[in-house]
Amino acid sequence: MAEPIGPPPAATAPSSLGFDLMSTSLFTDHYELTMLAAALRDGTADRPCVFEVFARRLPEGRRYGVVAGTGRLLDAIEAFRFGEAELELLERTNVVDDATLSWLADYRFTGDVDGYPEGELYFPGSPILSVRASFGVGVVLETLALSILNHDSAIASAAARMVGAANGRRMIEMGSRRTHEDAAVASARAAYLAGFTATSNLEAARRHGIPTAGTCAHAFTLLHDSEEEAFQAQVDALGAGTTLLVDTYDITAGIKTAVEVAGPELGAVRIDSGDLGVLARQARDQLDSLGAKNTRIVVSGDLDEYSIAALRAEPVDAYGVGTSVVTGSGAPTAGMVYKLVEVAGRPVAKRSSHKESRGGRKNALRRHKDTGTALEEVVFPNAQTPELGPDDRLLPVPLVRDGQRADGLDTLAESRERLRAALVTVPWEGLKLSRGEPAIPTTFL
Repeated sequence: MAEPIGPPPAATAPSSLGFDLMSTSLFTDHYELTMLAAALRDGTADRPCVFEVFARRLPEGRRYGVVAGTGRLLDAIEAFRFGEAELELLERTNVVDDATLSWLADYRFTGDVDGYPEGELYFPGSPILSVRASFGVGVVLETLALSILNHDSAIASAAARMVGAANGRRMIEMGSRRTHEDAAVASARAAYLAGFTATSNLEAARRHGIPTAGTCAHAFTLLHDSEEEAFQAQVDALGAGTTLLVDTYDITAGIKTAVEVAGPELGAVRIDSGDLGVLARQARDQLDSLGAKNTRIVVSGDLDEYSIAALRAEPVDAYGVGTSVVTGSGAPTAGMVYKLVEVAGRPVAKRSSHKESRGGRKNALRRHKDTGTALEEVVFPNAQTPELGPDDRLLPVPLVRDGQRADGLDTLAESRERLRAALVTVPWEGLKLSRGEPAIPTTFL
């Protein structure tokens, strides 16, 4: 029998998503394996270590951060396996020696992980993730952990600001065409965690169970010989409750035609360009005059938290947000780092200028007033838990024990609720979109 043509198959691992994930082991920087090889050679790879993920500061102008991506990271750690294809690449490109290849062939994460649950707020210095493992087992996860947490937390932090600006109105994430195809799915998940109502991305529905929304683009209207024919075709296919895009030609004429075709029970009209506040007011008046008093108005078109806030007083029922949410609205990374803080029980710390770290494994709590308003984030040595007041709350939870995902972790729906509740505790000043200090200070004991 002829040998198969092409590279050997990549490793796969089961995931909580209901299907096998391809190996994530090469979502790794070269230098992680270089360190591993050297540590295996000199015998330090087995030293027990603690690595921590934290952000030295929040992105410019932000008052709080939102932890997101934890569930995706746990899936990725489970899929961190070096199969035949991965090992062949490392051998062929001389990334590591034979002894390291042999070690990687048996790699499984066997350590413990604690961290802030998804949907929790974080502030400068918060120990968002703590990885306890031998140096060799833990060091190779740096890039994987940071790429997921930095991306997803940046998206969720921006999305939470947009949800707050929308003040309870429906939010649709529709940025898939403005980012990488895999990042689009992760962005949809992070935005949904932050309170968005739905996404346009169908893969996000398959992987994460997120509700989807979408009707037609301008191309569908242009396809037909008239706007009326396009609207009629859409209503025939989707019913009068659909959303008709009315700004391909003239908005006033488009709304008139939409109601003529669908009747006063038309579900919604969407406006995708122009001065959205003025157009929304005019659309509301026109719809009401045509008897379509229950027809909703959806706006889209380069929206961000600031433009959404500016539309708060306008008769807008829903927002479609694309580019700004999938790019973190100007802050595409959360600025988190993954640092070694403890070796064999001994605190270690980086002292270089502007990149300092605090040694030793840490824990954290958040203090609140008796009214529930957050007062401060307190970060302390793990072995020295301060006395807890009646309104204090410890933040990290077990995520992995002995390489196995901990039981009872939040679902995506529960993480959404966690964030909603957490934002209620933020002091009023901290919810403003204006630049300022973090909503609460971080105290280090």
